[in-house]
Amino acid sequence: MRSARWASTATPLRMNGGGSDDKPRVGFLGMGIMGVPMSINLVKAGFPVTVWNRTPDKCAPAVQAGATQAATASEVVKSCDITFAMLADPVAAEAVALGPDGVAEAMCAGKGYVDVSTIDPDSAAKIAAAIRNKGGAYLEAPVSGSKKPAEDGTLIFLCAGDEALYTQCREALEVMGKKHLFLGEVGAGAKMKLVVNMVMGSMQVAYSEGFALAAAAQLNLDDVMDVVNNGAIACPMFALKGQHMKAGNQQPAFPLKHAQKDMKLALLLADELGVALPTSAAANEQYKRAKGRGKGDEDFAAVHSNYD
Repeated sequence: MRSARWASTATPLRMNGGGSDDKPRVGFLGMGIMGVPMSINLVKAGFPVTVWNRTPDKCAPAVQAGATQAATASEVVKSCDITFAMLADPVAAEAVALGPDGVAEAMCAGKGYVDVSTIDPDSAAKIAAAIRNKGGAYLEAPVSGSKKPAEDGTLIFLCAGDEALYTQCREALEVMGKKHLFLGEVGAGAKMKLVVNMVMGSMQVAYSEGFALAAAAQLNLDDVMDVVNNGAIACPMFALKGQHMKAGNQQPAFPLKHAQKDMKLALLLADELGVALPTSAAANEQYKRAKGRGKGDEDFAAVHSNYD
């Protein structure tokens, strides 16, 4: 059942403008594989963008595109109407939001915080409480999609929290993505993202095992991909990852260590809810094995190397 909508009591956001169409001032925290292209797309669309990253040098591409660089996360929040964050995991998300010189330190009425990281529901609730206690508005909006969709502006945003903030940041979401949904109370977005990534991770392991069996049976892998891509199980992920697996190209669009983190979080949620997920649990073991073999920073399709 869909969770109830949360009615915001926060002060409406102050839209200071500054862009070519009087757009809100937008902050972006986290200049990684996803954050850089997402922030650059906002700059290209005419938003005044201020960026920050724990490793300052990683801000360079966004700054070259026209963004302003800040020294701390709190400095970004102070200068912006809405601040987005794309961070690696729950530990990083909580540190940036709740730590010294962090988001909550500078949050006040009239400002919004949109966390597009993939984190667990409890971390999302903790961050939301801190933001709201300072009078700000909070939206969780984890994304479905990896590097290429981030570059192309075709991500899917899974939003929950302050519906007024969701409405106010829709233009920015539409620059960065092809679809956005409002799912209800804080935690619903995180749960939806964990479901999606759990399915995706399990599918990739199954495809890797299919490749391994086909190779052992001396089948032509191009023929395997042709059959898969034209049959009932065809999907964009198989079409893309099959070519990468065959070529041994594991440049990270979605790092394996993050895929394993999401599998783990999904399984923890399932355990909390009393849901048995033996297939996903087995898939998670394959990601753990690949990570233990030094594949954590490669693309999650590098789980295929377990079968070489």
